[in-house]
Order: sequence, then structure tokens, then C-alpha cells
Amino acid sequence: MAKFKIYKLHFKAPLHISDLREDASISQKTIHSDTLHAALIACLAKAGKVPDNGDLGCAISDLFPYYQKDQDSDAIYFLPMPFQARLPQLSNPSDAKKVKKVQWVDASLYSQLLHGKSFFSGNSDDLELIQASYLTKTPLPEDAAGSKEFIKSEVMQRVTVKDRTGQTDAKPYYVDRISFRDEAGLYFLVLGNDTSKLDEALRILEMEGIGTDRYVGYGFFETITKDSKGNSLVLKIDTPEKADHQVALSMFVPESEEQLKRLMDSDRAAYDFTRRGGWITTYPYITLRKNVVYAFLPGSVFRRTEDYDVIGRMVDLTPTIEGKRIDHTIWRNGKSIMLPIILK
Repeated sequence: MAKFKIYKLHFKAPLHISDLREDASISQKTIHSDTLHAALIACLAKAGKVPDNGDLGCAISDLFPYYQKDQDSDAIYFLPMPFQARLPQLSNPSDAKKVKKVQWVDASLYSQLLHGKSFFSGNSDDLELIQASYLTKTPLPEDAAGSKEFIKSEVMQRVTVKDRTGQTDAKPYYVDRISFRDEAGLYFLVLGNDTSKLDEALRILEMEGIGTDRYVGYGFFETITKDSKGNSLVLKIDTPEKADHQVALSMFVPESEEQLKRLMDSDRAAYDFTRRGGWITTYPYITLRKNVVYAFLPGSVFRRTEDYDVIGRMVDLTPTIEGKRIDHTIWRNGKSIMLPIILK
């Protein structure tokens, strides 16, 4: 049994999350663990409390979606579909397109995947579990357009002026902002007992906001760690006792080439990865880019070679200027929470 603390981010304003293309007209709908970690470390830096190794003292997952009708309702927490989840035997091949759209699985069903079972039998009635990109037994409400997606994307037109005199022609551009229906939002899982640094950093981040375009009011949120009765939010997942594989819930950077070879030593390994880096956001280095590293995405499945709940490493992405490092270290968190999974 895996047990995690839940931190919910209830957004008070729209949110824009940049992608690798840095195209403002497209926003991601979730935030990766290394991005959240970097924002938290930046907040600790403002309080003069940056840990030497960049470690918060606990492991965090990516930010995943949750749906909640109102403050007194129970939230539905979603986790990423593993890349090697067992697919159903479909009697109608045309249903495959609907199945492939599933990105998120209700946490209450997730143990079924971890134990090597199909997420539904393949009966046409079971296809009703698929609601938009979500797999859940709980009916999700429809909006006015009939969609059950509770994360709304809206493209807004903005205008930029190059100089303060107004003599340069204004140039329009577009920003994709996302918002959440009802009391929905994003949440992340925490593994570890020492959350003091995390809690302090989140108090600052609530006022700073997360994502881009914070200067126009985007990305502000409140952190929720207790339910309406005052009980701490906890997620328990029934995990298999013995499993040959594991699925990542965070961005993951292997500790060494040797570890990577062991993790890849399976014909059932399935993964995706992306380049991580970006611009430095602290003065006087805001015109500099960080060094880059490639990280595996949540949902990636590897061979389970060691009985650890968290694997990976912190990566130093500090750039140099004329051969000299800048005066503070820039960490990228590649430590990932892993869950055991049986593949059949």
C-alpha cells in the first residue's frame, strides 16, 4: 500500500503554462514536478533559505488534475495512464480511437492497472467509463457545449508595443489561458515526513503565482491540504507486493548510465522524454539560458530493479559566463516517485 499526502492547488485566476515551443497561443494543462520544484526553490531563495543540494526534504509528483463539484464534495483525483497499461480486448475496432484518448485514470481505479488488469473488460457498456480524456466511474458534469473536460482552454488576444512613446506599431498576439470548472484544479502528491521547506515555499508561491504572465494576474492559487472536516488529505493506492516494472509519477533523470541500462533491460519498457532547461528568472541573469538535460515523462514504465519508492537525481544546470559559473546554483529535480506495476 502506497500512502501520499495530497496538496491541492485551487486557482483564483486563469493559468498559462508555457511549452517547449514558447508559443503563447498554446498552454499546457498540467505542470511538471521539476517546474514546480524550481518555483519552490526560487521562493526559498527569496527567504534566504535555499538548501545546499536543492532538495526540499521530500519527494513530489507532477501536478495532476482533480475534479470537485463544490467545497463539501469529495474530489476525484486523476493519475497519468501508464504507457504500458493493459488495453482491453475490443469487439469493435472503432472503439480504439476513444480508448486512445484516455490520459488520466481515477485514482480509485489505478490499483487495477498496477495489478496488471485491464482498466475495463471491453464490453461496450464499460466504454462509458471513458469521459473525455478521463477514465472514472463517477459521472463528470457536462458544460453548455456538452463537453466533460473540466479544464477549459480559452485563447485571448493581447497587444504588445515595443516602445513607451507609442511610435512603433502595436502587434497583436494570442495567449491561451486555462481555467477550471467548479472547484476543480491541480494537485500533487508528497512522499516524506519533512514538509517544512515545502510548506514555507508554497506560502510564498501562493503570492507569487505560478506559470507565465503572472504580471497580469495569472497563476494565483491557494493551497488546500485538509478536507471540509479538517482532516489531512491523503491518497492511498493498493500496490502489488511483487512487480517486475515500475511507473513514474514525476519527471525522472537517472542517477547514472548504469542505472539507466538496468531500467531499460526489458522489452516492456515504454517511455517518453523531453528536454528541460529554459530561461533564468533571477536578476541579473534573465537574458541567460540554463544548461539543459533530458528527462523522462510521468507515465513512463521501466524495469523495477531496486525496491525504492523514489529514484533519480538532482541535476546542476548552472550556466557559465566566459568560463565562469554564475554566483548561484540552478537545480533541476530529476527525482521521481515510482509505483510498482505488473505487466502481463
